[in-house]
Amino acid sequence: MPQHDADPTVAALSEGEVLAAILAEVGASRAEVGPGDDAAVIAAPSGRMVATVDTLVHGPDFRLAWTSGFDLGWKAAAVNLADVAAMGATPTALLVALAMPDHTRLSFVTDVARGLRAACDALAPDCSVEGGDLTVSDTLTVAVTALGIPVTKPVTRAGARVGDVVAIAGELGRAAAGLDILFTRFRDDAGQPVPVMGARLSPEDHELVVAQLRPSPPIGAGVIAARAGATAMMDVSDGLALDASRLARASGVTIDLDAAALGPDRERALGGGEDHALLATYPAGAAVPAPFRPIGVVRPAGDIALRLDGEPVTRPPGWDPYRDWDSARG
Repeated sequence: MPQHDADPTVAALSEGEVLAAILAEVGASRAEVGPGDDAAVIAAPSGRMVATVDTLVHGPDFRLAWTSGFDLGWKAAAVNLADVAAMGATPTALLVALAMPDHTRLSFVTDVARGLRAACDALAPDCSVEGGDLTVSDTLTVAVTALGIPVTKPVTRAGARVGDVVAIAGELGRAAAGLDILFTRFRDDAGQPVPVMGARLSPEDHELVVAQLRPSPPIGAGVIAARAGATAMMDVSDGLALDASRLARASGVTIDLDAAALGPDRERALGGGEDHALLATYPAGAAVPAPFRPIGVVRPAGDIALRLDGEPVTRPPGWDPYRDWDSARG
């Protein structure tokens, strides 16, 4: 049998056949009504449910030359799980919409499904894929809706108060360092991405690339923060400086970061995103729970949302797809 028959494209299969292959990989449902019906039915014991959605599009968000199907599934889950965690909630379900070119191989689709399941198993064991949608598109796109149950009143961006301690859980700058490795070492003379070759990476560089392609946010830290009385919290996806500015504006305060607390690579810590660390504020004098660590203080509102060692940061570095699209790399 020719190899292409052993691994057919999605165009050679029915939607039901593709769906069956996906469901064989994502694991058992935990919902009252799971995949296969018109909609899932998911319990919300607290009476509240947190919901978020994030979309990964081939080109601006990932490159197939660098990203395997497994990596794509893992990252699509991780970025959404982090948003649920940032509300002080436990992730419970993912709904996954996959739009793909008709030449996409079935093995790639099942690899995406395996990545989704692996990320849930590793980062949020109470969460599973409970439904979604399949369609055809010229551009490979994965859109994930994540649901979760808050353990207390949901923690928003808007609650930081003057005197609060600013703290972070998770890594800062490692995913950005990994992205820099991909852009500087794995493009051809025309600037197009070429496959990552492990033999060209030191163990440290390999870990940085993995931090970009398969981020591991501290999902459980969201519930820890909520139970410890965090006054505000958010996922750091677009860079600490930019996201801290957003939290400051939502709360009507100024955030003053301590440069010494940001580690040796301050530039990437401030401007690099996609580690999906959790940024939180805690009342003055309260114990900051592990794995959070203090990195600053909340000060009264002024004309600047963010300061670094007291000095104003007038244009916080970070990724804004509308502000930065024209200058995006490659």
